[in-house]
Amino acid sequence: MIAIIDYNAGNITSVARALHNIGQDFVITDDTKKLNAASHVIFPGVGAAGEAMAYLRQKKLDAWLQIWINTGKPLMGICLGTQIILDYSEENNTECIGLVTGSTKRFPEHLSSAGLALKIPHMGWNSVTLKRTHPVFSDIAPESEYYFVHSYYPSPSDETAVLGTTDYGMSFCSVLAVKNLIAMQFHPEKSGRPGLQILKNFCSWGGK
Repeated sequence: MIAIIDYNAGNITSVARALHNIGQDFVITDDTKKLNAASHVIFPGVGAAGEAMAYLRQKKLDAWLQIWINTGKPLMGICLGTQIILDYSEENNTECIGLVTGSTKRFPEHLSSAGLALKIPHMGWNSVTLKRTHPVFSDIAPESEYYFVHSYYPSPSDETAVLGTTDYGMSFCSVLAVKNLIAMQFHPEKSGRPGLQILKNFCSWGGK
């Protein structure tokens, strides 16, 4: 069973709909007993880091995630659920969960590409350049594009944690992968066939 963590951070309906589309059973919950019974956990999210962390701490889900990651069972972060797995976020000056060493940073002002100013948030379709192969990205064309909407991006301290990068006036980490954790800044549930394939691959991934 796949579990989606419910922590009042939005976007859960879209993730649930995508899992339904690939024929995957799932549960949406903030109950740690139900989460413990899952084989895979998805940690999605849209919103502000400070508010999200306050809810996670209230429900003790931040501590639960620390325990879960050490079980070796797969965990997927999406958007805000990627940003707050690091130690710290510049958004709301927030201390975060610390599953990955590093911080989440805001895009600098005055980003540009080919002489044209770029808007923040980064919103729309963009590609990902993978640094190495990974089972969750199997059977997906390298030129595939994914849907992004964000003003902050993950910046891990250890470069080996970076699985994929994306260019938006600068190169930034758009996919993290460490052991049984994979986390992406884009929204696979809103990224058409490539995104659905990512979710399908994750649901069959053993975490190694």
